[in-house]
Amino acid sequence: MSKTVNPAAAELIARSNRLGSDPRNTNYAGGNTSAKGTETDPVTGEPVELLWVKGSGGDLGTLTESGLAVLRLDRMRALVDVYPGVDREDEMVAAFDYCLHGKGGAAPSIDTAMHGLVDAPHVDHLHPDSGIAIATAAEGEALTKEIFGDRVVWVPWRRPGFQLGLDIASIKEANPQAVGCILGGHGITAWGDTSDEAEAHSLWIIETAAAYIAEHSKPEPFGPPLEGYAALPEAERRARAAAIGATIRGIASQDRPMVGHFTDSDVVLDFLASSEHPRLAALGTSCPDHFLRTKVKPLVLDLPASASVEDTVARLQELAVAYREDYQGYYDRNAVSTGSTTEGGSTTAWPAIRGADPLIVLVPGVGMFSYGKDKQTARVAGEFYTNAINVMRGAEGLSTYAPIDEAEKFRIEYWALEEAKLQRMPAPKPLATRIALVTGAAGGIGKATARRLAAEGACVVIADLSLEKAQAAAAEIGGPDVAVGVAADVSDEAAVQAMVDATVLAFGGLDLVVNNAGLSLSKSLMDTTAADWDLQHNVMAKGSFLVSKAAARVLIDQQMGGDIVYISSKNSIFAGPNNIAYSATKADQAHQVRLLAAELGEHGVKVNGVNPDGVVQGSGIFASGWGANRAAVYGVEEKDLGKFYAQRTILKREVLPENIANAVFALCGPDMTHTTGLHIPVDAGVAAAFLR
Repeated sequence: MSKTVNPAAAELIARSNRLGSDPRNTNYAGGNTSAKGTETDPVTGEPVELLWVKGSGGDLGTLTESGLAVLRLDRMRALVDVYPGVDREDEMVAAFDYCLHGKGGAAPSIDTAMHGLVDAPHVDHLHPDSGIAIATAAEGEALTKEIFGDRVVWVPWRRPGFQLGLDIASIKEANPQAVGCILGGHGITAWGDTSDEAEAHSLWIIETAAAYIAEHSKPEPFGPPLEGYAALPEAERRARAAAIGATIRGIASQDRPMVGHFTDSDVVLDFLASSEHPRLAALGTSCPDHFLRTKVKPLVLDLPASASVEDTVARLQELAVAYREDYQGYYDRNAVSTGSTTEGGSTTAWPAIRGADPLIVLVPGVGMFSYGKDKQTARVAGEFYTNAINVMRGAEGLSTYAPIDEAEKFRIEYWALEEAKLQRMPAPKPLATRIALVTGAAGGIGKATARRLAAEGACVVIADLSLEKAQAAAAEIGGPDVAVGVAADVSDEAAVQAMVDATVLAFGGLDLVVNNAGLSLSKSLMDTTAADWDLQHNVMAKGSFLVSKAAARVLIDQQMGGDIVYISSKNSIFAGPNNIAYSATKADQAHQVRLLAAELGEHGVKVNGVNPDGVVQGSGIFASGWGANRAAVYGVEEKDLGKFYAQRTILKREVLPENIANAVFALCGPDMTHTTGLHIPVDAGVAAAFLR
């Protein structure tokens, strides 16, 4: 029997979902909300006051009961008496664990004190662009008074934590007329006696700030247009993004591999087309949620949109060196070799540098490239920097953008709580951060391979002649942060290039290519026409050549190594009847493996093959007439063809699409890093096809 959700918690979840679903109110996983109420203590049978608050790392828009931390208010408030001061602030998060009520639930976040100590039944802490614009304006305190009167109180910047909770609690007590605060450099907090009232107060602060900015902002908050930096036409800028995307991913992956996301929204393009964007980008972001996702500042290309691809790539590589040196300097300046001195005077060691690569790369006229450990993280990083641009626009429109200083950013980026959160994250899957492209992947071997690669952590592009089938397969395997479907005729060079470009735009680059697209016509020599021969060679021999060539350009530009796998066939070795065109093109593919392994090895690219036999289940080739023809050749019913193939093998086992997928994973996984030029038979044992 399921437990009924407490009414206060139910209201909180509904309010959180409404607030979190609108990006004007807060960003993904940003902010937190709470409610106070009572439940019966199962031990004493007496009522107990509780606090329900969004837990660490959760997202308001998708919050459920399991994402709430539940604490006893009496114990939480008693922490005031043992609070050791700001120099030992981080210890208080661990203390929250001793205030938890019941089992399960989420871990309490750093903002729990704000919610528990503020004397209001319902509290919202949000990161709206309009609110942060006021919070980061040089004249933010005066603007707060002008915009809101005495209903919203200014709180000077303080890192999130127990002391900030005490500060806001005192401010609310001293200002009974107030409905909320602007937190300098950070965001907003609002409260109410009911859930609806707290939500109304939050929205009033957000909407009032936005309306004031819209009415009073200067006409060009980012300055006048910068000559030559206007956005390229859409088709041209996306082609440019695809052409430079692999290089930029390599720049962002020097310390560890990253998945990418590309954005060419008007917000980004307008910012980069304006004269003040270099100054503002150099100031970095301010809200902790922003720079924890984006690093303190982006890498910005300082060339006009008219620059050539070659000049753009060369300059990006120069700027990457400078960026890494600058970030190392930022770390060294703030993490003194002997450790860090806290507000109380004690010293503690900072975590090691987490990498000096940019997470945001801005290219005028083209757009923004953002990076993360997976597609969602990369996409959200881009969303956060878009939020930061909106914040800069609002602050510059009314005043001057004045984010928190570098030292404070560093203390948050490298504080012990952030490091502990990173250490708690589960170990990545074997193919995490790898981007795979599988041709002929809407069914059969290709779909099974795409599914296995995605299950092992890869992002996957499913290419097929049918866009509808490719997209359906991608939706089945995972959402757009995991798999996307594209249409491609691998025998068409332009279509192949478009497919590879789409892969770069979807996930930032390419690491793993599976040449699987194929077809077959079962005919004797005398019945095979020149058209039959050309069709099979165009799709498989020519097609895999075109795919490998286009993919190799990306792999070489990235300088991250990679894998190319050919799904060849046992027929590349075995001479069977009525199979001249198919077997000849499979032999062509098999030798491409050897040739490319020898040629691409200097770039760290491994090239290997898989030789299946008789994969009947789910096979588009067998369903399109090949199966009927082969069954006729061997004198069996078509429905029994899989069993027939199994009985002629040494192991007497039918070969399934999943068996091929397993071999592809083995070749590309962590255990075969030193193997190239190999063909793996997956045929249950066909002696005539033994490699020798």
